[in-house]
Amino acid sequence: MVKDLDPSINESTFLLQALEEKRRIDGRGIYDVRSIDITFGADYGQVNVQLGRTRVAARVTAKVERPRADKPTEGVLIFNTEISPMASPVFESGSRPEEEVLISRIVEKALRRSRAIDTEGLCIVAGEKVWAIRVDLHFLDHDGNIIDCAGIAAIAALLHFRRPDVTVIGEEVTIHPVDQRNPVPLSIHHIPICVTFAFFDKGQLMVVDPNYLEEKVRVGTMTITMNIHKEICALSKAGGIPLEMDQVLRCSQIAVVKVSETTELIQKALEEDKAARAQKTGTKVK
Repeated sequence: MVKDLDPSINESTFLLQALEEKRRIDGRGIYDVRSIDITFGADYGQVNVQLGRTRVAARVTAKVERPRADKPTEGVLIFNTEISPMASPVFESGSRPEEEVLISRIVEKALRRSRAIDTEGLCIVAGEKVWAIRVDLHFLDHDGNIIDCAGIAAIAALLHFRRPDVTVIGEEVTIHPVDQRNPVPLSIHHIPICVTFAFFDKGQLMVVDPNYLEEKVRVGTMTITMNIHKEICALSKAGGIPLEMDQVLRCSQIAVVKVSETTELIQKALEEDKAARAQKTGTKVK
């Protein structure tokens, strides 16, 4: 169950008047995204992403399992989300709110159904052993647009993750400890990024990356998942006002720019982490 903390009439009126003047209450332009901070943990696959004051932690783990009967040569990719009152007082412990279900579905659609991860590359022995990759998303602070923050955290953690190396000789499978052989990165085809739009005043007003108050006042929302190749991987619109086709096209054009900026930010953070690890171990960066 989610406690509904609706904004006051004065807050809603002030926000809408500001948007009519192309201003936002946090000082951003209507198409501006809040600052994104990406911090990697000591272990591969651990990342903390902060979007403004919204914060999500992601952790990727791997274990060997039997493949699914209908996909004997494909590994398994699992997403798990966890939201608690620590993220926001609107959430109660012991229940899975509708918002968490929606976030989980959008992130899963963005990464799994878009075939961003090469699941066939996770196969060890066809029909016998495959890698099962699990992505745990923990929502730490909720100040709006937790979908985009979770999407960035998930793909950044997957890019950062390294699984143990494996040797297969006949029917014998050897999984090498990371201290004996360098772990192996996942094969990732492309980097899907979620860009969320919020609509106001019967769809006449629009913003990118809505904060918490804007989410409470909005009359509609849409999330476009895209990569730097301008391919739309997914489009999610859960209820709200109907949108004209030109509005959707306009949003996709804005998303192209935001996706490029965010992808560059993720890749820069990964390079900096790689350089820091190399400096720590005294190895050269390749």
